[in-house]
Amino acid sequence: MIKPVCAAALLAGGVAMVATSCTQMKQIKHQPYPDTARGEVVDDYFGTEVADPYRWLEDDNSEATAAWVAAENAVTNDYLSQIPFRGAIRQRLTELWNYPKQGLPAKHGDAWYWFYNDGLQNQSVLYRADAPDGAGEVFLDPNALSADGTVALSAVSFSEDGKYCAYSVAASGSDWVEIRVLDVASGELTGDRIEWVKFSGATWAPDSKGFYYSAYDAPKEGVYSSQNQFQKVYYHALGTPQSADELIYHDPAHPLRYFSAWPSDDGKWLFVIGSEGTSGSEVLCRRTGEKRFRTLLKGFDHDYGIVDCKDDQLYYTTNDGASNYALCKLSLTAPGKPATVIPEKQQLLEGVSTGGGSLFAIYLQDAQHKVAQYDYDGTLVREVELPAIGSLGGFGGEKEDTEFYYALSNYTSPSTIYRYDIASGTSTLFKAPEVNFDPELFVTDQVFYASKDGTRVPMFITHRKDMKLDGTNPCLLYAYGGFQINLTPGFNPSALMFVEQGGIYCVANLRGGSEYGEEWHKAGMLQNKQNVFDDFIAAAEYLVAEKYTSSDKLAISGGSNGGLLVGACEVQRPDLYAVCLPAVGVMDMLRYHKFTIGWGWAVEYGSSDNEEQFGYIYKYSPLHNIKEGVAYPATLVMTADHDDRVVPAHSFKFAAEMQHCQAGDAPVLIRIESNAGHGAGKPTSKRIDEATDMYAFVFQNIGVPYRPVKK
Repeated sequence: MIKPVCAAALLAGGVAMVATSCTQMKQIKHQPYPDTARGEVVDDYFGTEVADPYRWLEDDNSEATAAWVAAENAVTNDYLSQIPFRGAIRQRLTELWNYPKQGLPAKHGDAWYWFYNDGLQNQSVLYRADAPDGAGEVFLDPNALSADGTVALSAVSFSEDGKYCAYSVAASGSDWVEIRVLDVASGELTGDRIEWVKFSGATWAPDSKGFYYSAYDAPKEGVYSSQNQFQKVYYHALGTPQSADELIYHDPAHPLRYFSAWPSDDGKWLFVIGSEGTSGSEVLCRRTGEKRFRTLLKGFDHDYGIVDCKDDQLYYTTNDGASNYALCKLSLTAPGKPATVIPEKQQLLEGVSTGGGSLFAIYLQDAQHKVAQYDYDGTLVREVELPAIGSLGGFGGEKEDTEFYYALSNYTSPSTIYRYDIASGTSTLFKAPEVNFDPELFVTDQVFYASKDGTRVPMFITHRKDMKLDGTNPCLLYAYGGFQINLTPGFNPSALMFVEQGGIYCVANLRGGSEYGEEWHKAGMLQNKQNVFDDFIAAAEYLVAEKYTSSDKLAISGGSNGGLLVGACEVQRPDLYAVCLPAVGVMDMLRYHKFTIGWGWAVEYGSSDNEEQFGYIYKYSPLHNIKEGVAYPATLVMTADHDDRVVPAHSFKFAAEMQHCQAGDAPVLIRIESNAGHGAGKPTSKRIDEATDMYAFVFQNIGVPYRPVKK
């Protein structure tokens, strides 16, 4: 699998040539894989018997699993430690990561707040000042909450009067969070402490006397793996114990639903948004003082996103009758047929924000953001002229604002902050990052290619301007393809390091996202999921055919649903790639719904409990389509011991089966991070460690040595 190539063909300038010749690049052999016991568990799915020899690895509390994890990590660490340029990669990644990262300023009470990271801090720090451009003082430093930076803030919200700050704390990357409250004036913690919260923060009541949150009952066993059921909405009054919190809403008839609360700014209405998974929702409401909720927008065939409640009118986005979404309003006092405020367009309406009495419609055109400003009656004020092409963040503010701040980023530029004047529609630069590279060396192109069924799919390709299309370039192809998640241009220091070395970084916008509306999403879900894999395979074939790269220089990468993508494409087309990098992936499609909140993905994937859905899931489930006697690409599976979103058993079982079946010489390794989860809140140090190992593995297994950058 390792085929050395002359470095001179890779890159002309910008990096120092290695002293040794290409043919002397060190070949590395891994230690023997652990002798993983194969059990005799067999499940019967509607007459189809399916073996599950590694069922025992699902027990994350067993001594046998712990011993297996230690043995696998020993093999992986030994292999990675032999890669001669691993240290140089770490050094350059550290340099590229080490730039100041400024968050968006926002006003709460009489003070301004923003997050800031001086470069390599494990977690960004929340600062406070009298003005958005003032000299800030530390208000909340999550780095002080743990010695290794593994305790992170997952959400921060201020009371309407600005006197209190509620923040959610997650440990070791878990989805479980604990809500705590700071008294802003004193900076001291109050006695308020809320436990067993998941997928929720604190949503303050308009009177600032308390907040709403969503929580589960304390798990009796398997904190990080057992199934979560019966999420409930509570109201917490400041100064009272959690045991006294008021139960606002629960649904004992439907244990597998999510619920969250949303109060109107005027305090007259309280809404509860329910969902059965990752798409499809329902909206309930009640007037203040009432006990019972009524169904306002019936679920769960469509999506509803609350934007605002004004003059007893609910403004919301929906794909009901509008695949690309529209903004509608509905009277709360005289319910009838909804009125359309902003009609559906050819571009996806990704969301609508508010600020200064205006509505801001955020559109996606070929996976790039556009903005239009409207009055509340739907009158177009202007098409907003953005200062750069890329991904938009934070475009919106409070109703009394005359200006607000937003961010733009792309593949070659980190987040840059601009000030937006609501009345004039002008943007002015507020803060630009100081980076440790020359952005003029790189360029991002957008191409369109045909998938297997002829569907036109977009892809971003970032590379050095001096790249030559000769088929010898290292290439990393990344994608996601699911859950209505759109991949828009964003900055990634590790990807830039790869491009700096003459590599090509590609991001494909596959079906399953909603780049082109709900029809694009539906074309990649349930029985149509194979379209997503076909789109990804077609992207790889395009890159080879157009001589961006070749199969022995191509790596594919993805995480979570993207890990499923990489796993499925690896077992379907092992000949097409040199390296496969599935991270925290859903690999066992027959049992994913039995752990934590996996049941919420059934609306996207289907479930093996359903005979028809079992039929198409089984056909592509990565774990169940690995075959003995096949030479698979070099594979580095990545997961973490505290991942309670996609439990690590998925990766454990996939790696064990791949090692058992591998007929080629390429390594199949698994990297199991400790004190880490699905990815959110991961400290900078662990991100650099992970990226170092991933790219060292890539360069080693495409036969291209990393060469230090000239200063």
